[in-house]
Amino acid sequence: MDRILIVGCPGAGKSTMAKRLAQIVGLPLIHLDQQYWLPGWVHPPSDVWREKVQAFSDQPRWILDGNYSGTLDIRVAAADVVIHLDFPTALCVWRVVTRSLRGMMRKGGEQVAAGCPARFDWSFVWFVLTYRHKNRGCDMAKMAASNGILYRFSSPAALEAFLSLSPHPLLDPDRVEHAGEAQSR
Repeated sequence: MDRILIVGCPGAGKSTMAKRLAQIVGLPLIHLDQQYWLPGWVHPPSDVWREKVQAFSDQPRWILDGNYSGTLDIRVAAADVVIHLDFPTALCVWRVVTRSLRGMMRKGGEQVAAGCPARFDWSFVWFVLTYRHKNRGCDMAKMAASNGILYRFSSPAALEAFLSLSPHPLLDPDRVEHAGEAQSR
């Protein structure tokens, strides 16, 4: 399992989970939030972003974390494993709000990407609040096209149980389909 994609609503904990999983399986980690934003919270042109994501996806080994629905098809097609953090909306909103406030209060600030200091953004909170209703179905359809293994976790406790497995099933391809909430594709 050399290409692992982690997706889910903002605030689900994709980056935190990706860091932990990278330590467990030893794959290089690419945080899409750090790659996407240009200084000053500027969006890159769509064609440039798709090319960049394609280049990441073409690499032989990786963990990629982040949603970015416009490029989800590229990443899903390349992934051996897709991990979907399908957590409740209230939890995701709480995490986004507390993360934003914590980042803004830290001395020197916290940066999501170079030149993008932590901020509180009501439109982003609204996106998280409406994600399940407006975006989740489209993302689920894209994930369903995966030829790899799909893990879907609906609670932090289920995810924690999966991350705590030892030896970890993602290190042993014969055990992958029998761990957690895996669905073969």
